[in-house]
Amino acid sequence: MSTIKNNKKEFSPEQREELLATLKGRFEKNVSRHKGLQWPKVEANLEANAEKLRSLHEMEITGGEPDVVGLDKKTGEYIFFDCSAESPKGRTSLCFDREALDSRKEHKPKNNAMDLAAAMGVEILTEDEYRDLQKLGSFDLKSSSWVKTPPEVRKLGGALFCDRRFGRVFVYHNGAQSYYSGRGFRSSLKV
Repeated sequence: MSTIKNNKKEFSPEQREELLATLKGRFEKNVSRHKGLQWPKVEANLEANAEKLRSLHEMEITGGEPDVVGLDKKTGEYIFFDCSAESPKGRTSLCFDREALDSRKEHKPKNNAMDLAAAMGVEILTEDEYRDLQKLGSFDLKSSSWVKTPPEVRKLGGALFCDRRFGRVFVYHNGAQSYYSGRGFRSSLKV
């Protein structure tokens, strides 16, 4: 699991170049995820946003395999989602948020999804974004991923997660304090 304390940790020029090469290779290999978009324009946005490049690095080293999935036409930002086949391995065994973590009396996980996402500088996918991701391929066939939870559900102690089974996307609920080795979270980032 990533030991992120904040998003200001060292990010060497070598790591930066390696990440850009990885992202370019993934972009070229998975053209169906971002039809009509061109890598040089994506790369220019990345080059101009060092902090967001660090966030993409955190997505990558925790197993997310980030890739471009769209363009926000209002802001001109490229949208990246975790596109790993299963929920990122470096982000599993997490309860939902700080309140859930604090409520556990024993067998606490090392962290929670919301705090880790904030430390990485990313957002957890919403249910709608998760469904959009599933239109690009088949993800979470063996794992599941926490998604942003409506306040009214969270207020009652619950949290939502999604997966894909039997050719369909399912949304479930669980106590926010629960955690499993097969459940992590997928993130999004606009650059």
